[in-house]
Amino acid sequence: MPHKDDIKVEVEVDKGAPGPSMAPPARTPPQVHNIDVAKQFYGETLGLEEGRSSTKWQDYAMHGHQVVVHWVGEEYRAQDYVNPVDGDEVPVPHFGLQMPTYELWKDVVDRVKAAGIPFIIEPTLRFEGAPGEQWTCFFKDPSGNNLEFKHMSKPQNLFAKYNVAEG
Repeated sequence: MPHKDDIKVEVEVDKGAPGPSMAPPARTPPQVHNIDVAKQFYGETLGLEEGRSSTKWQDYAMHGHQVVVHWVGEEYRAQDYVNPVDGDEVPVPHFGLQMPTYELWKDVVDRVKAAGIPFIIEPTLRFEGAPGEQWTCFFKDPSGNNLEFKHMSKPQNLFAKYNVAEG
């Protein structure tokens, strides 16, 4: 039986940009017009796990990331702008998550469909055949915040550098 000092382990270290598993948790703070409506949407519709809360904000866990909805007043509604991307008018600003698996992305899509929430951009495969190939969809929360959920076909390409054709 070999001695532990005789065992050689080689580890390849990627010194490039951090990939999905190396990145620290992100914190996203959408503003909302009604905390109870936001709790129903983020907690029940999207199925995010509730964390700390107060009467003016609510924490959620989203696959290792933190979403904190903040109440800013009943009149609040997010303002829309668009940016053309791969033939679609992508709403900006928006926030969302790169889902670690296609199945988790599909679960969000199914939840949104089951709730009758209209898509701004229907679930689709974007940049097909390119390093940035991804499944994506956009929809709004009840306060008008634009949300994007996507899954990279090859998650290791999340930060791949290449020029994307305008379209």
